[in-house]
Amino acid sequence: MDAAEFRRRGKEMVDYMADYLENIEQRPVYPDLEPGYLRSLIPTEAPLEPESYEEIMHDVERVIMPGITHWHSPNFFAYFPAASSYPAMVADMLCGAIGCIGFSWAASPACTELETVMLDWLGKMLHLPESFIAGTHGHGGGVIQGTASEATLMSLLAARCKTIRRVLVTDSKKSESEILSKLVAYTSDQAHSSVERAALIGAVMMRKVPTDEHYAVREEMLRKMVEEDKAAGLIPFYFCATLGTTPSCAFDHIMELGPLCNKENMWMHIDAAYAGSAFICPEFRPLLNGIEYADSFNFNPHKWLLVNFDCSAMWVKKRADIIGAFKMEPLYLKHENQESGLVTDYRHWQIPLGRRFRSLKLWFVFRMYGLKGLQAHIRKQVALAKEFESLVRADKRFEICAEVVLGLVCFRLKGSNELNQNLLKKITKSRELHLVPCQLSGRFVLRFAICARRTESRHIQQAWRHITQLAFELLQEQPH
Repeated sequence: MDAAEFRRRGKEMVDYMADYLENIEQRPVYPDLEPGYLRSLIPTEAPLEPESYEEIMHDVERVIMPGITHWHSPNFFAYFPAASSYPAMVADMLCGAIGCIGFSWAASPACTELETVMLDWLGKMLHLPESFIAGTHGHGGGVIQGTASEATLMSLLAARCKTIRRVLVTDSKKSESEILSKLVAYTSDQAHSSVERAALIGAVMMRKVPTDEHYAVREEMLRKMVEEDKAAGLIPFYFCATLGTTPSCAFDHIMELGPLCNKENMWMHIDAAYAGSAFICPEFRPLLNGIEYADSFNFNPHKWLLVNFDCSAMWVKKRADIIGAFKMEPLYLKHENQESGLVTDYRHWQIPLGRRFRSLKLWFVFRMYGLKGLQAHIRKQVALAKEFESLVRADKRFEICAEVVLGLVCFRLKGSNELNQNLLKKITKSRELHLVPCQLSGRFVLRFAICARRTESRHIQQAWRHITQLAFELLQEQPH
């Protein structure tokens, strides 16, 4: 493919992408396939001779599209949103064309500097404390990670390193391995599995803190566990708070938990992967009150802020804490400007060495939507969730299982877990909607998340009619 063909095919691809998104509602949201479907549709080896672009695009529809779960369909209500917008897609195209690997300032100055500024922009949208803003003289700052899972792992490893060094200062006779064996981290029993996975990778013990009736962690329970562990000779060093849990979008009480973590020298990381986007709206910003106590904070613009995957924003109060844990300086990565106070080398802030020019997506989206446009998107989807909640509450056969704060509704048919499992099976088999479940207080619960940018009120009404029709059929099948 030469430049001339690239121009032609690129324009065709933009048309294909626009047509796909404009007509996505006509495709079944969930594929009707058995595992292994694809292998029989393509050759067992790569072609020896080049094939035509037309053949490849024909096979996109023949081979790929039948196996796609259409996350951007207005009938997709599973998991949480996967953000997407045309400005972000255009920026990703430019990122691919530039193709820099921005591991250091010298590797592409604009790649590093735009990221620093965009994380400051975003931090100011959220009204983060000044200590998290890099500016030109700040001690904190932001970085784009691939996922919230990476951000959690980075914070835990930085906390581990900081704690080991602190203990060694007071007791130099202890070995690092001895200290490591006594470290204990904490998180909610409602926290995402990636938090527990971070502890597995970091080789530290993690305890799950029981939650209250609203599925939130309170100070009293965490304090009790910390005191128990200290009495047993362990070293509490890290707490991951969740704002907007995956099962029910619950919010840990960080105003209570933060002072405890600070008092106990425990690193507090806040995971707001989904909910964080909403904090750009003044009416939802109080959910972030207590952020001033945190050592690090993360949320995913690629979930709800119209920036397509991957783009997970992480801030640290003291960037020296994270750089100090991961800094490596081989000669081939050094450059003459690295000691400048204005230079950031993001390779010290992350697990991989290489990184893409992801801040372009933020720059394009922020400028083409503006803060008001982004706020309108969040508010619209919260309103759609409230609309669905009202439909559920109006039907006496159903119940709401958790407070509806943002864009997630947890609901179920009144009755057994088996009944609700069968309802979800019917919904999935219909291929008209896609939902996933969670477990709350031992109950099998259906999650209805407003996900797609193109979801409107009519899709909510259609979804509810479909769910209630399937529920009616299911209840008719039940023995009386």
